[in-house]
Amino acid sequence: MNGKRLGLVQGLGPWAAMAMVVGHIIGTGVFLVPSAMTRATGSVGLVFLVWIVGGALSLFGALTIAELGAAMPEAGGAYVYLRRGLGPVWGFLFGWMNNLVGKPSSLATIASGFLIFLSFFVPALPTPIFTLHLRVPFTTHASEFVFTWAQPVGAAAIAFMSFINYLGVRLAGRLQVLLTALKIGAILAVVVLGFLLAGKRPPSTHPLFPHSLNLGLFRAFLTAMVAALWAYDGWMDLTFAGSEIINPQKNIPRALVGGTMTVGVIYLLANAVYFRVLPMEAVATAQNVASETVRVFAGARAAAWITAAMVLSAFTTLNSSVLTGSRVPYAMARDGLFFRVADGINSRYRTPAGAIVFQAVISCLMVLTGQFEDLFSLFIFAQWIFYALAVASVYGSRRKEPDLPRPYRAWGYPVIPGIFVAGAFALTVNLFIQRPVRSAIGLLLILAGLPFYRHWTRFASVTGDAALS
Repeated sequence: MNGKRLGLVQGLGPWAAMAMVVGHIIGTGVFLVPSAMTRATGSVGLVFLVWIVGGALSLFGALTIAELGAAMPEAGGAYVYLRRGLGPVWGFLFGWMNNLVGKPSSLATIASGFLIFLSFFVPALPTPIFTLHLRVPFTTHASEFVFTWAQPVGAAAIAFMSFINYLGVRLAGRLQVLLTALKIGAILAVVVLGFLLAGKRPPSTHPLFPHSLNLGLFRAFLTAMVAALWAYDGWMDLTFAGSEIINPQKNIPRALVGGTMTVGVIYLLANAVYFRVLPMEAVATAQNVASETVRVFAGARAAAWITAAMVLSAFTTLNSSVLTGSRVPYAMARDGLFFRVADGINSRYRTPAGAIVFQAVISCLMVLTGQFEDLFSLFIFAQWIFYALAVASVYGSRRKEPDLPRPYRAWGYPVIPGIFVAGAFALTVNLFIQRPVRSAIGLLLILAGLPFYRHWTRFASVTGDAALS
């Protein structure tokens, strides 16, 4: 053994990079969250406005992160940008949050959506095994955790897709291209057939937009934004695998910006069909809006086929999420700032094996703890704090490293990044008010990383680790 450290393989070409973005974003959200958005707003017009604003906000983030990704195509993504743009502690806290809260809750939410689709074929999956009631100390608030037969199946899905990623980045990339093509084809089929085959339903008794605006409506709009931004999530994750992308200076900006815009158009078309076929009340109560829409205009057999496509869609997103998410604990452990179990690359498959296994274990545990809407609320709160900071790090990057080559520069700088940061801040504050228990848990888990940071930086200073400089 020559002591040379193994590196990751550049195995993701332009099509795989685009499929990572599009296939990761279009997972479970567009099929499930329109119900939550409709219940929150009570207005078809506001649902579409939420989709547009959420898409624009995500695009603003992608436009900015594309600059950082092209300039610093390294494993870890935002961990690297924050460390260099705002300071080492911010990079660490992002990675700590992502590894222990953000990515595990994301994978658990995707798995929960997968189980909702699968329950169409196996109705017994949501059957409760037992229910646990927990009362929050010093308050009258109680939380209910329901354990069903579905949750172990969700954990098995995460474990299986982690095994696929363990076997190599090229295999995972090829699988992503194939499944993303099938997923987009299924959604476009719903759109085209919905407009061609569905008859006109009776006009709704609800106005397109509310007659008056007030603070409660604004808060309802922000609540619906949580669901929309979960559906749009994934525009940043490609950068976590920046060192494995071929020609990252071109392919990262193209995939981030082009992929986010493509998804926004697909989402608006899909929702147009939902509300063309179903009345607003049916959208609000449907567990799976897409399946119910197809059932109404094409029958139960067609609904079964589209639901099967959704199962594949969830697997596609699990695949890309496992691939990109595991690179953050790997990059941190490589720098001596995370548990050593996440360090190292498999000599045969050239994948971050320890990080993949670590991420799978935490995610499988989390999928056992909550239901779909609780999980994506926890994810959005924890993740969007650092999305805002990652986008803000472009200001620090330009100030600290003015001579850094930037093959792509963020469009609309400095206004567009500022709008994104302000929107992300408003979202997280509202979510903390709406779901204080899970948000507080997420915040405490983030702050719990500080003692570990102090310990690891002390050890790194003794060994002379350059990553902290």
